[in-house]
Amino acid sequence: MPEIKPDQVYTPKEVRDFLKISESTLKRFLKKEIIKAYKIGRQYRIWGSEILRLVSPEVYQVYKKVKEKTKNTIERW
Repeated sequence: MPEIKPDQVYTPKEVRDFLKISESTLKRFLKKEIIKAYKIGRQYRIWGSEILRLVSPEVYQVYKKVKEKTKNTIERW
């Protein structure tokens, strides 16, 4: 399975493949805002961070803290 990158944008098909869910399940997730998506024209796009949040909230929270700490450190330089 390829790595899910938080800052990359994915198509619904890629998300379904990552999560191993059906099209109807993904539509239900989008409708109930379990996964947040952005509509571009007539197509949805989903950030990798949304996939990670759904799959592993604990890991994603750690990632966000490390990213923020690094950003703050760089800004202080």
